[in-house]
Amino acid sequence: MRQSCKSLAIIGIAISLNQPASAGTDLLTEAPDLGEFYPYGLQRVTEMLDREVGQGHLAGAIMLIQRHGKPVYYQGFGVRDPATMAPMTRDTIFRLYSMSKPITSAAAMVLVEKGRLKLDDPIANYIPAFANPRVATEKTDASGKTYLDFSPALKPITVLDLMRQSSGISSAFTNLGLVTELYLGADLFAGDFDNRDFADRLAKLPLAYQPASVWDYGHSTDVLGRVIEIASGMSLYDFEKQYLFDPIGMVDTSYYVLDPAKAPRIAQPLPTDRIIGNETISDPTVKRKWESGGGGLVSTTGDYARFLQMLLNGGEIDGKRILKPETVALMRRNEVAPATDVKPWAYYYPGAGFGYGLGFGVRVGPGEDGVPGFIGEMAWGGAAGTYFWTYPDHDMVMILMVQTPTQRGRIQPILKTLVYEAIVR
Repeated sequence: MRQSCKSLAIIGIAISLNQPASAGTDLLTEAPDLGEFYPYGLQRVTEMLDREVGQGHLAGAIMLIQRHGKPVYYQGFGVRDPATMAPMTRDTIFRLYSMSKPITSAAAMVLVEKGRLKLDDPIANYIPAFANPRVATEKTDASGKTYLDFSPALKPITVLDLMRQSSGISSAFTNLGLVTELYLGADLFAGDFDNRDFADRLAKLPLAYQPASVWDYGHSTDVLGRVIEIASGMSLYDFEKQYLFDPIGMVDTSYYVLDPAKAPRIAQPLPTDRIIGNETISDPTVKRKWESGGGGLVSTTGDYARFLQMLLNGGEIDGKRILKPETVALMRRNEVAPATDVKPWAYYYPGAGFGYGLGFGVRVGPGEDGVPGFIGEMAWGGAAGTYFWTYPDHDMVMILMVQTPTQRGRIQPILKTLVYEAIVR
């Protein structure tokens, strides 16, 4: 362990000493219009990320701030691969993990607009195995022993429930007690399975909550991906490529990186920062059948910025209409109490001051965590460290691209505060 820590420190020092005092590499191609930003405020962002790399907390990072569709701040830090010491560049590919959810949700809304899905459709219309779900409730008997009590679901799981994470379909990401043990023991990830196999495996397990009652971070969006396949008659990737990636210009967004020429562009974490939960960080060069709508996509900073700008533009980009403005407005509407009967659960990832729309968090108040922002902010992140937030009323997009499962929770609120403080108000 001491040797590993020493190696980590050496990596950090090497990155720091091999670059100039302001180690962030400017990725802008033209002079930015800083109209709404204090230059010294943006310099603090640079200094913060320089420091994180220099101290060996991160291998590298890309930070983008975009206003009115144009980059105001676009900096690369450190290296994209500690093994090769290749620098961070605009075409670096990152594992998105849960930042896949907004994209899959937008794909589902394309089908809603086409009349091939309805938000109030029971998902059993598409996946019959979900026709009669059971709900598991942990109880305690007279002797103090805990057990699971099973009862029928009072409502069908709907497409809307999948999109707002209120289906009751759980996961083993967090410990909910005995029901989590069932998910852990189900071998959900065994073998080379596809979206159909995964949905069928989940359908055999009980729900953790009654549908439409609790926001629960589970596999809802993965099941949504299977619904998209059935409703469209296409694989999830083929549908997203035809209706999102190609029209928007997301040329490097996919579930796997199969072109050998692109493989060196994949960002890699530090050797000591490769574990997510109980699993090693994914290798997108290894093709599998599963296309996880909830966490399987990889992308570049520029690709994801175009997706977010499309949402900020009310569903349009470069003259191409992807979604109707009213559809985007629906996605941005808070679906968690007090707006609906859906209550936050114990592990409410959107955080203080946030509700949840259709695929991402939406800020509804100042929050209690001290992290500033504007009402209406859309935000979400991924387990490997990627994170985005937007200020729609200011037409601003902010994206942090890193691959660090362990440091993301510490870095993100610091960075958000610095960016907020850099805005001229």
